[in-house]
Amino acid sequence: MICGVKPMAKSADVGPRRGREAGPVFFQKAKWLVAAFLWLALWPGSVQSQSAALMEAYQQFSELYAQGRYQEALPFAKEALRLGTEEFGPEHPTTATLVSNLANLYCAQGHHAEAEPLHQRALAIREKALGPENPDVAHSLNCIAELYRAQGRTAEAEPLYQRALAILEKALGPEHPDVATSLNNLAVLHKAQGRTAEAEALHQRALAIREKALGPEHPRVATSLRNYAALLRQTGRADEAERMETRAKAIRAKYE
Repeated sequence: MICGVKPMAKSADVGPRRGREAGPVFFQKAKWLVAAFLWLALWPGSVQSQSAALMEAYQQFSELYAQGRYQEALPFAKEALRLGTEEFGPEHPTTATLVSNLANLYCAQGHHAEAEPLHQRALAIREKALGPENPDVAHSLNCIAELYRAQGRTAEAEPLYQRALAILEKALGPEHPDVATSLNNLAVLHKAQGRTAEAEALHQRALAIREKALGPEHPRVATSLRNYAALLRQTGRADEAERMETRAKAIRAKYE
């Protein structure tokens, strides 16, 4: 899942509060359902007076983003940010989400140089407006860490992942699905660093949280299984990996 477009209402894909997930995501429902989810989840329900132009730009952006039409979505993301800044001000949390969504759009296209200052701007707004331990701050930290990981800047990514995890554990509790996402991301980073024992412990914990909180056949359980299987293959445990991959495929098939 890309560091994905996130909800603008409440506090954070990190309420849904779900941040970007490192590693592959192996499922997708019908495009119309994804677009509907984005429109319902991403628009800030706590704000009552968005302009019609802002709503239209945001809807166009979210639908194109859901379809993977990132270049076409770009002008709508920029227009939504311009209108949102005018309507809410440059340091409002909703503006931060619009900034973050534009950054995520750049990340989806591999334009990391354009994405990084936007993610840093969103983080600064959220820390000032919401406080340093708000889950939305964790979302920004996670996105910046993912950007760094994609660029091979693992030493810079790790403390951001660690801080995001600590915020989510404190704010949501250690058994929350969003904590599992942070654990997964840190595990993928450790795998890339060759720290396989640490990565395995994190994958085990993330999988256990998701199975308990979401159920054994949830798509995010499939993601944990596939990422864990990749680690097992790296460490020469092909039989264990194959069992996990088979289970992940069975879950994934239910959502295709």
